[in-house]
Amino acid sequence: MDVEQIRKDFPMLQKKMHGKPLIYLDSAATAQKPQSVIDAMSDFYANHYGTVHRAVYELAAHSTQKYQEIREKIRRFLNAEKVEEIIFTRGTTDSINLVASSFGKAFIQPGDEVIISEVEHHSNIVPWQLLCEDRGATLKIIPVNDRGELILEEYKKMLSDRTKIVAVAHIANSLGTVHPVKEIIQLAHASGAKVLIDGAQAAPHIPIDVQELDADFYAFSGHKAYGPTGIGVLYGKKELLEQMPPYQGGGDMIDQVDFEKSTYNELPMKFEAGTPMIAQVFGLGGAIDYLNDIGMTKIHEREQELLRYANEKLMEIEGLRMIGTAREKSGILCFVIDGVHPMDIGTLMDLQGIAIRTGHHCAQPTMKRFGITSTSRVSLALYNTKEEIDHFVEVLSTVLQTLC
Repeated sequence: MDVEQIRKDFPMLQKKMHGKPLIYLDSAATAQKPQSVIDAMSDFYANHYGTVHRAVYELAAHSTQKYQEIREKIRRFLNAEKVEEIIFTRGTTDSINLVASSFGKAFIQPGDEVIISEVEHHSNIVPWQLLCEDRGATLKIIPVNDRGELILEEYKKMLSDRTKIVAVAHIANSLGTVHPVKEIIQLAHASGAKVLIDGAQAAPHIPIDVQELDADFYAFSGHKAYGPTGIGVLYGKKELLEQMPPYQGGGDMIDQVDFEKSTYNELPMKFEAGTPMIAQVFGLGGAIDYLNDIGMTKIHEREQELLRYANEKLMEIEGLRMIGTAREKSGILCFVIDGVHPMDIGTLMDLQGIAIRTGHHCAQPTMKRFGITSTSRVSLALYNTKEEIDHFVEVLSTVLQTLC
């Protein structure tokens, strides 16, 4: 992998912040965009703009064809069986809310149970809380050990014929833990439950095969995968999606509309109400092409190398404690330092042109589990380098001398 060439593909990485070269270490929040993604959206707006599905003129026909080609591209990216199983949403949060609402209406009754984990993003907690409150169901929580790994023996005890759905992250955004999702799915299926996997932190970094996982639902966001904001993907098994009611009403999702009763479109249109995010879909298609051209296996191997290197460097800092030390991790490192507030670290690092994330990372229950309120988080991506990590650690050491 030619990292220097890759870095040239990203205009933002050529920028300076506070007069310093930008070192961007917050890709778990949102990834920077290659020029090819920016160009795909600009080209659509400048040269091919037309709505999809609704018109017979050439612009609309071309846009519709390209739009559907991108849906097929994402099917292949996830190795879904059918293109109808790929639904465009506004992001992972929207995808999870869609499933919680629609699956909940179709399958959740009073006394049923929903299982999530102790280290979920708020987007994979609150929708299930709302569902359980609405349907009279019970929310159960898989605990984690001190390394940030799910305690599967406790999970097994929770499963019963009352369990209707299990929703867990593929990779925890607050810890970097890679959960054993295939085993989680197998255990859930053995008890008759369905499974949603939050793949926001996984899809840009590791190869995904939803058929091999046997996931019932899989969600990810475009903006974390080097694509634009405002676009996401929900994969769902066709037989399940067909049984679920529409999430929203409007154009495109209908078959026939009458004041007495309306009927609904076939998949995936049934879940895509209103004028689609056409330009964002084109941008996402460009991002998928970019990832495929490099290769997801190469990306994963490169990021694992960076993770090991960064972990070794950070652990040399006196007083630093890593939060999340799972045996299987992705390129996310969260840490606290004795006597120093993460916000102060983040502020001073920014003045040196280094972007890291500080706070609770939309994972307050995770923070509570580890007896803290916030951490400093470094998240790595395919465009980061060991030299950037060295400079980050050097600046961090200097910052700590100022703060301690």
